Formats: sequence, C-alpha cells, structure tokens
Amino acid sequence: MTDSRSASVERNTLETQITVAVNLDGSGECRLDTGIPFLEHMLDQVARHGLIDLDITAKGDLHIDAHHTVEDIGITLGQAMAKAVGDKKGINRYGHSYVPLDEALSRVVVDFSGRPGLEFHVDFTRAQVGGFDVDLFIEFFQGFVNHAAVTLHIDNLRGHNSHHQAETVFKAFGRALRMALTADPRAAGTTPSTKGVL
Repeated sequence: MTDSRSASVERNTLETQITVAVNLDGSGECRLDTGIPFLEHMLDQVARHGLIDLDITAKGDLHIDAHHTVEDIGITLGQAMAKAVGDKKGINRYGHSYVPLDEALSRVVVDFSGRPGLEFHVDFTRAQVGGFDVDLFIEFFQGFVNHAAVTLHIDNLRGHNSHHQAETVFKAFGRALRMALTADPRAAGTTPSTKGVL
C-alpha cells in the first residue's frame, strides 16, 4: 500500500464537468459544489462516516434533470477511488456495515474485488426527497462500481421514511468503505487474494 492514498480526477463531457479529489486516509472533511443539495447531504455522510476527505465540484445539465450529473459524479468518484487505492496491498478488502436511523435500517457490503457488480435493493416509500429523484441513487452507485471495480451489495432492510432510508444507505456505505480500505498490519505488503492480484 502506498504512503499517500489520495487522487484527483477530472471528467468533462458535453453534459457534465466534474472534478473529484479523495483522500482515503482523511478525517471526513468534505467540500461539495454540485447544485444537488440532497445528494450533497448523502455524500457528506460518506465522507464523515468513512473518514474519507472528499472535494467534489460538478456542473451539469440540471435544466434537463439531475440524471447525468448524479451518474457522472458516481463515475468520477469511482475513478478517483480506484486511483487512490492503488494496488490494494495490505487492505482488508472486504467491508460491511449495518446502520440504523430511527425506524430505518440498511446493510452495505463491499469487496474491492477488481470486478464491478451491484446488487441494489432499496424500496423507497417516496419517489422524491427534497426535490431529488431517488431513482437516481442506483445510477450513482452503478457508475461508482463500474469505475471503482468493486462489488457492492446494498440492502435497505426496513424503513418508511425515504430520507431515513437513503441516509442509512449512505452512512453504511461510508462505514463499509472505511473497513475495507483500512490497512491490516498482519497483511502488510500482501495482496488479499489467493490469485495474488486484484
């Protein structure tokens, strides 16, 4: 594992212009400028509970809707995460977390496997929260897994308040990332795979 696990990625398309900087060994500091307040609230949970410093700026075609911007933030965050984690030597590789918020409970499990895969099972009770279309969360996570090359299982186990459902998902996502990316001192310099490579 490298001494510095930080990376920045810039992604420009005809629909969006996005810059993401991450520090996997941060303190949870977060600077967000995306034009999508509820997504920013969720990304702040990832930073704070994952102890990952995030700096994300995005300009997108929000006059159409938030789809392209949300998806492309997920893509760019995944690219930055993959770049920052490097060869994955010495990390735990697997992470999981259960997080409650009042009546809601979510479980997130992540594997830095090198293989993109998403299982997303969240039955939101409302279509929108704070003007945000909750259907876009799966687009965010699909973009992330495709470019971070991780396997990610997201399950909302219960909940009737959509804000709580989403918040437990993102808090658990942050906590699962934190566990997976933490260095295992007994595995220093080794790759956590029988293949010898991830």
